[in-house]
Amino acid sequence: MFKNNFKEFIDKLFSGNQSSLIKIFSTLSIIWMIFIGYLIWWNGIKNPGFDKSFKWDEWIWFGLVPAIVPFIFYLIWKKRD
Repeated sequence: MFKNNFKEFIDKLFSGNQSSLIKIFSTLSIIWMIFIGYLIWWNGIKNPGFDKSFKWDEWIWFGLVPAIVPFIFYLIWKKRD
């Protein structure tokens, strides 16, 4: 059931027929992921140690997960049509 709802949500998200709430959530999520990615990249560059790589685990936990959670709540609490 969740898989079908998620597929419908993804189809609706990329169809161009979204509500303004979904457009706002999508925009904020993308901005959040880019901003957190930039901060993690900047902290990696300024790290005094030898490891200057991008910390993907930090980006997933602090960038991707908080950006996806509002959509999960939306899917859970959405009224049935």
